[in-house]
Amino acid sequence: MIDFKNGSFVKLHKVSNDSIGENAKKLLLDGENVISVYQSIRDYVIFTDKRFISVNVQGLTGKKQDLTSMPYNKISVFSVETAGTLDFDSELELYFSGVGKVHFEFTGSADIVEIGKIIGKHLL
Repeated sequence: MIDFKNGSFVKLHKVSNDSIGENAKKLLLDGENVISVYQSIRDYVIFTDKRFISVNVQGLTGKKQDLTSMPYNKISVFSVETAGTLDFDSELELYFSGVGKVHFEFTGSADIVEIGKIIGKHLL
């Protein structure tokens, strides 16, 4: 599960939308569209048009997984920080009422503004 006390997640890089595992695919609802997938070493985050799913791969074989689903409509505040000239990383902070903060750091080609737009669409 996401550590809401610490609130941070290791740096993520964009991967193919086809790279999500079978367990995560089973969580997707009919008509739910995957927008983008970002991965760290083994863990990854799926952004859909309704929520994000954080997949924490555990154990030596990776068969054990913790999948945390966070619907966008439960976000009370969010912040997007785009990459700069010398700082190539972008960041996303999400504040969930009654739960805590989640902080994602993205490397390189993350479309952080598009993710922010999708989240905003569900909040406004």
